[in-house]
Amino acid sequence: MPPVPPENTRSALGEDEEANYDLFIARILETGKVWGLKADDGWAVCPSLEFESTDVFPFWSDEADARVHCSEDWKIYTPSVIELEDFVVNWLPGMHEDEVMVGPNWNAELSGLEVEPADVAERLGIDTD
Repeated sequence: MPPVPPENTRSALGEDEEANYDLFIARILETGKVWGLKADDGWAVCPSLEFESTDVFPFWSDEADARVHCSEDWKIYTPSVIELEDFVVNWLPGMHEDEVMVGPNWNAELSGLEVEPADVAERLGIDTD
């Protein structure tokens, strides 16, 4: 039997970025929780690969998938929960105003979609008008 990888290196997320996004939406609606990575100086953020001079905040639908990234360059971070209501009422509008993107359920290689906050709100069934 092959060795089981340490808990912080296992992830249910694969290479299908759309499937990971679908899972993100379904799970946060189910659990009412969004997970980000936080350190003493703030939340983890990455430069966008798609949009010049734009940042992306990665978020996950499950703590275990967030924890996968708490090593090497990101060992200062720990998974931190955001209640869905706070995410919808404060985070998404604030991110929209700041012109930053949402990185939903990026996989272990930090690969995933970069989504407009308003598009995430729409997928969650929230009217942003």
